[in-house]
Amino acid sequence: MKAPPQDSPPLSPVLLAGIGLGAMPPVLLQPFLDATLMMMKRRHGAMFTRLEAMAGSTFRIGPTDLPCDFLLSFTPAPNLKALTKTADVAAVTASINGPLLTLLQLLEGKLDGDALFFSRDLVVDGDTEAVVMLRNIIDGAGIDISQDLLWVAGPFAPPAKLAARGAGALFSRMSRDIDVLKHAVLAPLAGQQDRQAAELRELKAKIDELQRHQAPRAAAQRRRTRQVQTP
Repeated sequence: MKAPPQDSPPLSPVLLAGIGLGAMPPVLLQPFLDATLMMMKRRHGAMFTRLEAMAGSTFRIGPTDLPCDFLLSFTPAPNLKALTKTADVAAVTASINGPLLTLLQLLEGKLDGDALFFSRDLVVDGDTEAVVMLRNIIDGAGIDISQDLLWVAGPFAPPAKLAARGAGALFSRMSRDIDVLKHAVLAPLAGQQDRQAAELRELKAKIDELQRHQAPRAAAQRRRTRQVQTP
């Protein structure tokens, strides 16, 4: 199963970073993904016990603002690997697609998955019951990605925390700058579209007015034509 076509991802720092990472083969991410799964198992052992119920399921997770997808399979132990957007996977229980930050916040239980689905911020294709089951298992795990990563740092947690704060501040600044850029680019286009829409409305009103004036003349012309044709 290939990744389903997606709408254009939102312009964000993640999308810009993803463009820069586009040339990197997904296989290079595997050591990081393996370490992440190992850390999660040590931190959230009870969740992994409950995940045994997902044995045989495979989920394709597609961040729309990254150049790769992730395949989460339970065979029966959880396994996570990166793959290209165009990679074809034979059997997938379901696919879950959305912006990376949305997917991460969903993992942490900070967002309502049902609301995301209905708003189309999250696109699910396949066995939705399996997706709901996976979500229910994860929801009660108390995952906090930043705290989990700091736990891995061990004695280096304090400087790592400072670095994380700096990265968060930089991300927020980039997000604000991108919002300003989008407004600067899109505002003139929106104004032009509004003006064109107003001109079209005005033109339609003129055409409607002409048609109203022409209708009596056309009716009178048809009556005269019928009178002439009547013997």
